Amino acid sequence: MSETLKDKVILVTGAGRGVGRDISILAASEGARVVVNDLGVQLDGEGSDDTPAMEVVNTIKGAGGDAVANYDSVADWDAAHNMVRQAVDTFGRLDGVVNNAGILRDVIFHKMTEADWDSVINVHLKGTFNVSRAAAALFRKQESGSMVHMTSTSGLIGAIGQANYAAAKLGIAALSRSIAIEMGRYNVRSNAIAPFAFSRMTDSIPTDTEAGQARMERIKKMGAEKVAPLVVALLSDKASNVSGQIFSARANELFLFNQPRPVRAVHRNDGWTPKTVLEQALPAMSGNFTPLERSPEVFCWDPI
Repeated sequence: MSETLKDKVILVTGAGRGVGRDISILAASEGARVVVNDLGVQLDGEGSDDTPAMEVVNTIKGAGGDAVANYDSVADWDAAHNMVRQAVDTFGRLDGVVNNAGILRDVIFHKMTEADWDSVINVHLKGTFNVSRAAAALFRKQESGSMVHMTSTSGLIGAIGQANYAAAKLGIAALSRSIAIEMGRYNVRSNAIAPFAFSRMTDSIPTDTEAGQARMERIKKMGAEKVAPLVVALLSDKASNVSGQIFSARANELFLFNQPRPVRAVHRNDGWTPKTVLEQALPAMSGNFTPLERSPEVFCWDPI
């Protein structure tokens, strides 16, 4: 049996269901001891339930692995530090973090409330910062560690009704890049993954139109377990040369995303005025404008 993560200790947030659950179980099967973090909240972040995390722990232990449950909130600074502390207290070390916890408050932008915005940003973006920052001090001291953060094509490409989620997820991609640049000197790696997977997060996609129904049928073909191998690989020491990248996993397809770089330049020796920008610069650049596409329009073929 492969032991890609033998003797590693991995913390996975939002690990009670869906993608996080499959990552935890595969990591354990590859030799890792796992801290299974999950509040057991509803999709919108309300409520709590210890059952999902404990079920994953029991599944891992039933297969001969080792795991412990954690019920702290990623959105809380002290709680995030407690997750790291629990890993060290329980297993003696921490080698990897998977920032997977998330909620949804989907609503069209002009109807979005401050609470809709704050709740999603707090869990996704602030939560990723909190857990990463808590682990960073330990990783810096031991001069090793790997972080994998869940971004989304909702932010990388675009979506409707998810301005809060998209902003958080694109922020996570930038945060991952910053961590990779700043922590590289300590042999700490950071990468982001935009997962395609059928879960309760995607189950909220409207299906009241023919296009929505077709999209849902396509998504149902993409199991959450298909994301886990890429995550486990990135946590492995054998991926020590991979950092600061953005990947995606879609059924049996893996993608590497490009990252923003200049694609067109224009200049005038005498400088620009609003008039010359409108008459010369914008027309010259227009052929390189990024279309207002959404994720389903870019990934428009059936998953393989």
